[in-house]
Amino acid sequence: MAERQQFSTFLLDGLFFGVEVEKVQEVLRYQEMTRVPLAPPVVRGLINLRGQIVTALDLRRRLDLSERPVGQLPMNVVIHTADGGVSLLVDEIGDVVEVDEATFERPPDTLKSSARAVIRGVHKLNDRLMHVLDIEKVVNQDPEGER
Repeated sequence: MAERQQFSTFLLDGLFFGVEVEKVQEVLRYQEMTRVPLAPPVVRGLINLRGQIVTALDLRRRLDLSERPVGQLPMNVVIHTADGGVSLLVDEIGDVVEVDEATFERPPDTLKSSARAVIRGVHKLNDRLMHVLDIEKVVNQDPEGER
């Protein structure tokens, strides 16, 4: 029997992504952010989550996707890391999806190198691909050279 995994899913610029459900602390609607002077462009600001200060990372910028349309507010996927919580700013929250390990494949060659660096692979679902993020690489990737 193939091993099954659960992923918390979200949409980003029309692409479908998943993060291991055990790494997700919570998902939230848009939260006001405090800008951080001189921070890399991927760091959109800090949010106060019931007294916990959480860094908000813009996944569109991390993955070198187009900017979020004006007026569209991001949602927050707060994840656990070794250094505490980090919020990933996404377009839309999806469902929890359970997949077989057998559906996992390497990242497609069509991905930009910036996205390839933080995507472990994809799961082929019935109607689309779910890109699986490597959370450690998303959070710890060297921001030098990013626009």
